[in-house]
Amino acid sequence: MRTLRPRTYVGWVVVPALSILLALLVASILIIISGLIGPEKKINLLLPLVAYRSLLVGSFGSFKGIANMIVAATPLMLTGLAVGVGLKAGLFNIGATGQVLLGGFAASLVGVRMAGAPAYIAIPAAMLGGIVAGALAGFIPGFLKAFTGAHEVVSTIMLNALIQLAVSGLVNDVFRAPGFSFARTSPVGHATLTGVGGTTLHLGVIFAFICIPLSYWLLWRTTVGFEIRAVGANPTAALYAGMKPRRMMILTMLLCGAFAGLAGAIEILRLGYYPAVFGTNIGFDGITVALLGQSNPIGIMFSALLLGAMRAGAPLMQIQARVPVEIIDVIQGVILIFLAAEVVVRRIFRLRSAAGVGELQTITRTYGEKVVG
Repeated sequence: MRTLRPRTYVGWVVVPALSILLALLVASILIIISGLIGPEKKINLLLPLVAYRSLLVGSFGSFKGIANMIVAATPLMLTGLAVGVGLKAGLFNIGATGQVLLGGFAASLVGVRMAGAPAYIAIPAAMLGGIVAGALAGFIPGFLKAFTGAHEVVSTIMLNALIQLAVSGLVNDVFRAPGFSFARTSPVGHATLTGVGGTTLHLGVIFAFICIPLSYWLLWRTTVGFEIRAVGANPTAALYAGMKPRRMMILTMLLCGAFAGLAGAIEILRLGYYPAVFGTNIGFDGITVALLGQSNPIGIMFSALLLGAMRAGAPLMQIQARVPVEIIDVIQGVILIFLAAEVVVRRIFRLRSAAGVGELQTITRTYGEKVVG
C-alpha cells in the first residue's frame, strides 16, 4: 500500500493541478504577446490577470454565469465518461465525436416522431433513441477489437468520418425538412430542451449529473465494474481468473457509446432540430476531461465543470480584456500536452515517479495486442 499512496495523491490530484497551472502560465505569455497586435500595440504584463479575473467573473459572478457553466459542462461530463470508462478497460475511445453525432441524429428523428406527445414522454424517448444509437456506434469498434484485434483508435477514427458524412447526407436528402433555407430536420416539438426560469438550464443537466454517481457505482461497487478494471489492467490475468475479456470490451464500448450518444441527444434537443452542417468538438474535448479527471467519474465531473467555466467566462474575457475566446482552446490543448507529458511535470516539480500503468499508457500498451478470451 505504501507504493500506491504517492501514486494516488500525486497522480490523481497534484499532477492535473500542476498541468492546469502550467497551462495558465503558457497562456499568460500568449496573452501578453497578443497585446502587441491589439489596438494599443503595447505589452501589458497585467493583462493575464485582467483576463483571468474576467473569466472568473463571467462564470461565477452571477447566477446566469453559473447556469451557463453547468450547461457547457453537461455534454463534457458525458463525453468524458465515454472516454474515461473506456480507459479503465484498456480501451482508448477516440470515436466519441461520431457517437455524439449519431446519437444526436437519432434523437432528432425520434423527437420529430414524438413532437406532438407530452414533454415527459417525448424527451425521454428522444434521449433513449440517442443512447441506443450511440451504443451501436460504440459496439462496432468494440466488436472489431474483441474478435479481430482491430485497434479501437483506428476503427473509431474511421467511424467518426463515416458517421459525419452519412448523417450529413441523410439530412441533406432523405430527412430534409421543407420550407427552410438550409438543410435540417423538422422541429422536435415537445422534445425540445428549453431553459428553466429564464436561464439556459435544462432537463438534460439532471441526466448528466445522474450518470456521474451511476458510473462510479458501476466501476467500484459492482462485479461488472471490477471485471472492467481487471481487463484493463491485465486481460490475460483476467482470463485466467475466469473473466471474459472480449465480452467486457464489447460491453465497455457499448457503455461508452451510450454516454456519448446521450451527450449528442442533449445538444440536439437543446437546438430543437438537426442541421446538416452540425459539428461539435465535445467528443474530442472529452479526452481532455477524462485525462484531467484521471478517468474517475468524480474527477471527470470537476474537470468538465472547469472547462465549462472557461467556456462560460470566455465572452466576458473577450469584452473586458480584449483577449480572443480562442485562448480557451489553447489552454485546453496545453493542459492535454502536460497531462500526456506527465514525466515532464514530475521533473519540473521534482515529484516521485508514478507506479503502475496509467491511463495514458493504454494507447501504446494495447496497440497490436491480441485479445484473449
